[in-house]
Amino acid sequence: MLERIRIVLIGTSHPGNIGGVARAMHNMGLADLALVAPRCEVITQDSISRASGADHLLHQAKVHATLEDAVADCTLAVGASARSRTLPWPMLSPRELADRLPYECQLEGARVALVFGREDSGLTNAELQRCHAHVHIPTNADFSSLNLAAAVQVLAYECRMAWLSQSDGQADAPPTVPNDDDDLATHAELERYFEHLERTLIGIDFHDPDQPRQLMARLRRLYLRARPERMEMNILRGILSATEKAANTKPPKR
Repeated sequence: MLERIRIVLIGTSHPGNIGGVARAMHNMGLADLALVAPRCEVITQDSISRASGADHLLHQAKVHATLEDAVADCTLAVGASARSRTLPWPMLSPRELADRLPYECQLEGARVALVFGREDSGLTNAELQRCHAHVHIPTNADFSSLNLAAAVQVLAYECRMAWLSQSDGQADAPPTVPNDDDDLATHAELERYFEHLERTLIGIDFHDPDQPRQLMARLRRLYLRARPERMEMNILRGILSATEKAANTKPPKR
């Protein structure tokens, strides 16, 4: 299970924090580290020192230009967020997230991304809207700011506890066991669908990108909450293609 969990850091500005994250991950048995557009050098004396023996994770970390690239093969992406947003998104506590992990990770090809934002500003709304759900670490309201490595440590600990419970046979069985034919759509497949959906809605004059009214954000929330399977994605994209074809062959209005 643990090998299917990826820690994603976006725009990290201090190499020591990346090293601290590597240490926190290695403490809890996690090894998949992805960095999105880091604003600092990754391999430095400071990052190696802070890694305290987990510097192999720094050397094998993959660097990506965008969040979409970092989570393209993931079937579940969860963004760490300390703030309430104007458009509510499914919110989990660390323990609720951990309870879901044994089920989420049991499918062949499943991969879970835990996404963390910048030290100074966290994740943007656009980045959070690319996650299926958000996770909030309940801290002291009078002093809620967590160091990046500390936040990763909290969630990594919950991941390990979920794995230990599963190993001991204590984890609750999922309500249904998915079939091999019902693979969940990956993040990349969902992104291609959202691009197709927006293009179609613009083409039939349902969506005005100059006055979006959060339409695409709300549709993202709907589909990400539904967790569609690959076959369902193919059906939906087929409907969009048929809609585009019908719109293009429709006689012009007089």
